[in-house]
Amino acid sequence: MAKSKAETLAWLRTISGELATATIKRLDATLPWYGDMPPGRRSAVGLVAQAGIKSFIQWYEDPSTTTWIASDVFGSAPRELLRSVTLQQTLQLIRVVVEVVEDRVKGADASLREAILLYSREIAFASADVYARAAEARGLWDARLEALVVDSILSGEYDDELPSRIAALGWHGHGEVSVLVGTTPRVLDVDQLRRTARHLQADVLIGVQGNRLVLVIGRSIPAPGSATPASEAASAAETDEANAEPTLSFMDIARALEPGFGPGHLVLGHEVPSLVDASRSAKAALAGFAVARAWRNAPRPTLADDLLPERALAGDPLARSTLVNRVYRPLQDQSPELMATLWCYLDNGRSLEATARELYVHPNTVRYRLKRVSQVIGWDATGAREALILQSALILGTMNDHDGAGTRR
Repeated sequence: MAKSKAETLAWLRTISGELATATIKRLDATLPWYGDMPPGRRSAVGLVAQAGIKSFIQWYEDPSTTTWIASDVFGSAPRELLRSVTLQQTLQLIRVVVEVVEDRVKGADASLREAILLYSREIAFASADVYARAAEARGLWDARLEALVVDSILSGEYDDELPSRIAALGWHGHGEVSVLVGTTPRVLDVDQLRRTARHLQADVLIGVQGNRLVLVIGRSIPAPGSATPASEAASAAETDEANAEPTLSFMDIARALEPGFGPGHLVLGHEVPSLVDASRSAKAALAGFAVARAWRNAPRPTLADDLLPERALAGDPLARSTLVNRVYRPLQDQSPELMATLWCYLDNGRSLEATARELYVHPNTVRYRLKRVSQVIGWDATGAREALILQSALILGTMNDHDGAGTRR
């Protein structure tokens, strides 16, 4: 004869302790991660299992209490347990509890077995909801933390907590870093930017400042020849195969990320050794972005160093010092005749013949000296854009050098 619901409830309350004990034994026997837990967390998991059984009995008595399932079951769990037990492990826990209860009530009527199945579905959805809310809260926190880190990089105002904040974001970059600045698109797809970066074996920090979008880019694998920290030595062998492939330049990465930006100019700062030095790249990129419109045919993206003349005219002290230290000083230290040849070549409208006549040398000698200039400083004076950069550097260097007048013939 089938039991009434009241009799079934009384019986379930009687065996609830037995069910909890059997559940703990089954967890220990079937779930390796449970046995590896510290005693305190094992006890907390046991409390959750007991709460689940108690909650089922209450729900069986009144199925309208579905909305309270999550608080009933997970309310007994300490906060650190929810952080250390994954959703997959939680679902495994639910499965074990359901199996134990089903085994114990095999002889009961069909309505009780159906109730167990329905309750297990509800508790699974409740578990997913708990973890979804936690993930959403973590996502919002990560977004705020990421914005704080990017703001610190842009301002250059670091504190001792910056490395820990970067680590909390799960930054996977190694070694060199570069900053990319452009306009914010009408619809910003942050996930697509991150997927593109991961595909290129890079990592990004993303900051939105009004209509300006800033990406801090780092490679997920060390560049060939870069120093590897001692803590990463154990994993170096695993990345050898990846490092054997050509490492993309930051310009290549920027070109791949370009569709994620809005219309307008896109400027890439120079490489810096590490993330904590990224403010230097950011300052260059921001200064270049501010004056990029002055270069009529500026490519997208363009290097901040290719905008050095415009930046210098706008009063950027970093651009001025870069031009002097990377162009004027090396030529001055290398050879007076290289400096004189470059001055003459630029003053004569980049004419080899006119330069040769002024210097009383053969045009091939001018070609050779210009090639040497390119080897020394890395810019080719025969190109119109690079000639502008070099001429700006010579002017600034001469203005800053009291002996500059004598250098120029």
